[in-house]
Formats: sequence, C-alpha cells, structure tokens
Amino acid sequence: MVAQRQDAWTEEDDLILAEVTLRHIREGSTQLAAFEEVGQRLGRTPAACGFRWNSLVRKKYESAIQIAKAQRNQLKARSKKRTSTAESDRVQELSAPGTNQELAQEMTPELDVRTEVTEQAESTLTYDDVIRFLRQQKESYKKMRQVDQLLNQKEEEIKKLREENEQVKKELESIQKEYDMMNEDYQALMRIMDRARKLAFLGDDEQEERISFKMDKNGNLERVEKG
Repeated sequence: MVAQRQDAWTEEDDLILAEVTLRHIREGSTQLAAFEEVGQRLGRTPAACGFRWNSLVRKKYESAIQIAKAQRNQLKARSKKRTSTAESDRVQELSAPGTNQELAQEMTPELDVRTEVTEQAESTLTYDDVIRFLRQQKESYKKMRQVDQLLNQKEEEIKKLREENEQVKKELESIQKEYDMMNEDYQALMRIMDRARKLAFLGDDEQEERISFKMDKNGNLERVEKG
C-alpha cells in the first residue's frame, strides 16, 4: 500500500494538477480520471487532488479550461463527422450499381444500432463518473466544513488571547505607576534622612539638644528648635 502524502502543496504540484486536468478535459476524458492520474504521480488521494483543484487551482485556469472545452468539442465534432462520413461512404459503396442491394439494406440498420449502443455506453460511463465524482466532492465538502469550524475555533482563541493580553498590559501599566510613585517616595525619604544626618553632625552638643525633628502629615521630616 502506497503511503499518501499529507504535506503542503507546492507550485510544482499545482502545475502538474492543472496540466493533467486540462489534458483530460481537452481529450474528452473526465476530471475524476485526471485526479486519479495526478494522485498516482504525486502520491496523493484522488479526493485530495479534486479538493485542491476545485478550491484553488481551478480559479487560476478559467481561461485555459474554456479553451480546453472548445478543443474537446472540436475533436468530438471532427470524430462524429469522420464516423458519419465513413459510414455514409460504406452505405453508398454497398448501394452502388452492381452491388448487392439487399446487403446494403441489411447493413444500414445494423450501423444505426451500433452507433446507438455506443452512445448509450458513453452516456452510462459519464453518469457513473459523475456520481463517483459527486460522492468525492461530498466528502471534500465535509472536510472543508471541518476546516472552517477549526478556523473559527482558532479565531475565537486568538480573540480571547488578545483580550487577555490587553488586560495584562493594563495591569502592568498600573503596577509600573505604583512602582514609580513608591520609588519617588523612597528617594524623597532618603534625601530627608541624608539632610538630617548632615544637620546632626554640623551642630555642637548644645545645638543637638535644642534641635529635634518631627515628621509632618506628608511624611517629611521638619527641623524643630527647642525653646
């Protein structure tokens, strides 16, 4: 059993998919047959090739698809014309003077029946291919729905993460402001303590007894001289 690839599609893979599919359209084959051929060449499932074609690659080759369909119609018209001409020539040959008229009359219904059977067989094969392809498209559609649901879930998660990130930023800004305020208070307190130490060493014993400090309601030290 050949392992099926699960890696991402490359530009070369897309080019092979487009080339093979357009060739099948041009030759009058089915897209399902094209997807099976591409799957064998790339090591992928026909469903994966069909999904890739219809979801992305097809949009890039709309003009080429129309040209391929026109070429297919021309080939069909030429083929029918050649077949019709050959059958007509055969009947005329059998109906020519000197030939067996009864044989010609017998051959004409037989040729009509053969043509009708061939057209019915081609129509049956086409319908079977369409049914198979539609079934695969149904599975591909289910996978697309699952991917869409997964993307929606991821978008909701990303939205929540962004909201949480904004909340954390606000909290961080608030903490930073509080830290800045505390740091300013600390620096002010250190300056007061340093000034107090300097004043304590400048005076003599008597001045030391007459001078004291008290803290006001704002937390600042004030120099107070005793009477």
